[in-house]
Amino acid sequence: MAVDGGTLVLGIGNLLWADEGFGVRCVEEFARGYRLPPGVTAMDGGTQGLYLLPYVQSARRLVVFDAVDFGLPPATLHWVEDDAVPRFMGAKKMSLHQTGFQEVLAAALLTGQLPEHMLLIGVQPVELDDYGGSLRPAIKAQIGPAVILAAARLAQWGHVLEPWANASDPLNDASLELDAYESGRPSEQAACRHGDGRVLYGR
Repeated sequence: MAVDGGTLVLGIGNLLWADEGFGVRCVEEFARGYRLPPGVTAMDGGTQGLYLLPYVQSARRLVVFDAVDFGLPPATLHWVEDDAVPRFMGAKKMSLHQTGFQEVLAAALLTGQLPEHMLLIGVQPVELDDYGGSLRPAIKAQIGPAVILAAARLAQWGHVLEPWANASDPLNDASLELDAYESGRPSEQAACRHGDGRVLYGR
């Protein structure tokens, strides 16, 4: 997948840790909701870290969806642009993937290949420490507004996005889609996602 001087719309995060999956769910919804014109690439960056460097280096414009600790009330949608993006990606690390993406931006800058324009669309998480859990309802409710914000910015950049109801080429395997993920996972009790306090805390 090559970006070649165009616009990269990137979702990063980890679907296995509750609200950490926000960025991935956003880019899935973005790809599902719009027929992307030439010059626009949507990508699930997951937790790939430095493996994303060549894609970022080849992009002229970059939109990133992510769960970010802005120090704001839970479920607050917030965005920053251009020079502010690297600062927020690394100011308060919430997981290993953020460290990796901060390094991606630093490496792109050092090589003189940082995108000309960047937009980070982030949400303040409600819950992260829930292995196997899905997005909390308040976070899920911010996917739509985040995608609309990204589409509006792409329009300002000259990209005309055509809405479509059913994407024929989904971004990820069907088993990873939000509905399938939520309907297929066991209950918290059956999966012991939160563990047993008697073991974890010596009770």
